[in-house]
Amino acid sequence: MTSRAPGKRVRKAPAERRTEIVTTAARIGLTEGLECVTLRRVADELGVQPGLVGHYFPAADELVAEAFTRATMAELDGLLPPLAGAPLDTFRRFFGLISSTEFDDVSKLWLNARHLSRYRPVLREHVVGQELLWCRRLEEVIAAGAGAGIFTCADPWAAATRILVAIDGVSAYVNTSADQRRSPIADVPRTVTEAELGLERGALVAD
Repeated sequence: MTSRAPGKRVRKAPAERRTEIVTTAARIGLTEGLECVTLRRVADELGVQPGLVGHYFPAADELVAEAFTRATMAELDGLLPPLAGAPLDTFRRFFGLISSTEFDDVSKLWLNARHLSRYRPVLREHVVGQELLWCRRLEEVIAAGAGAGIFTCADPWAAATRILVAIDGVSAYVNTSADQRRSPIADVPRTVTEAELGLERGALVAD
């Protein structure tokens, strides 16, 4: 824990201060777990009094939920930005990224959040909301590819849901044992996607 002696408070605009609080909470959640996101801990990191954080987030559960959404939204935009390129290239880039170690912390955050959401209704709402965003983003790519005749898929939403389940399942294995990153486990999301979209095996391997 980082503890700082109270100094002269820097007055910031409410929107700026709120963003700062959520960003700090998201960083703590990613590196140490959402259980460590408390009003006092965030205040210590920012060098302010807990009451200031409590002014923006009277309930700690609200801050935990916002921190989760901030971190996972950044993950989604980094891995699968709103469709701008060719569907094949988008998926090749996507599967290349998720097989690396770069997003391990946020994978652990998802597991952490799903566990805690059993007891925290506010967090549960945010977890479900982010799951739906993930499915919609995958669905957009699938629908675009199917519309262009690149993919064969009668139900993009159902395919997106099954692909997301495969991604989550692999994340659980990877995060319990680093050596599980190797094939064939690490290849499951990609191979499931290739099967869902009527592609040949290896079609979504990045060049």
